[in-house]
Amino acid sequence: MKKKQLLENIIYGIFLVLGLVTVGFVLLITGYLVVSGVPAIREIGFFNFMFGKVWESTSENPKYGILPFMLTSIYGTAGAIVLGVPIGFLCSVYLAKIARPRFKAIMEEAVGLLAGIPSVVYGLVGMLILVPGVRKFFNIPDGASLFSSIIILAIMILPSIIKVSMTALEAVPKEYEDASLALGATPIETYFRISVPAAKSGIAAAVVLGVGRAIGEAMAVMMVSGNVPNMPSIFESVRFLTTAVSSEMAYSSGLQRQALFSIALVLFLFIMLINATLNFFLKGNKEG
Repeated sequence: MKKKQLLENIIYGIFLVLGLVTVGFVLLITGYLVVSGVPAIREIGFFNFMFGKVWESTSENPKYGILPFMLTSIYGTAGAIVLGVPIGFLCSVYLAKIARPRFKAIMEEAVGLLAGIPSVVYGLVGMLILVPGVRKFFNIPDGASLFSSIIILAIMILPSIIKVSMTALEAVPKEYEDASLALGATPIETYFRISVPAAKSGIAAAVVLGVGRAIGEAMAVMMVSGNVPNMPSIFESVRFLTTAVSSEMAYSSGLQRQALFSIALVLFLFIMLINATLNFFLKGNKEG
């Protein structure tokens, strides 16, 4: 018994240390972003930085307004969620509850492969196929736009939504469905009125993972968005928060470099806000 207790204490200590290391890294990143980003916001001015419509970081009289970047990230993420969530959700319901085992196995492999494709490959395919296709289909001067970015992001978030939602749906006790069927409900009614509500926490987590992937993506959207700091318009070239940092960091210095860290801080706070909102709603559902 003493050896067993000692082993459990050692394992508990290892997990405790790993957990503290993880929290420590989060705090370290947060502190670094705050220390690096706040001075630029203070020098530029909070309202000029957050609500300025012009970003001209390399001009003779530089301007550092990130409102176009914020709105582009919000619109792009929202558009990707509007397109990707229904498709991913319905696909997960079909694969978890309706599809035949052989087809389900094939599709799971395909979804896993889709999740493993690097972002740069998505961007390359989008640049070579999607952007010219959008240009020809809508008869516009350039297909590199917010619309193309939304399409790419919607495709990229599908694996996360499908896999996590499937796991949540498959974890629903079969007794729930059997009881519903015994009361005369059809299989489709059972899946959407019994299984889906029972798995709503897992589905919500899948949506948030998709949001995190969409709002944090840089390489793919840089290749299909045009990467121009315009106010967002569906068929115009735009720049996201992530691409604003990655496109200028290599040659930045002084206040410009500090402003890029400020953008990273804003992006970090966006993601933290999304996670906090999810936790709030999940706790509310559990208490209800």
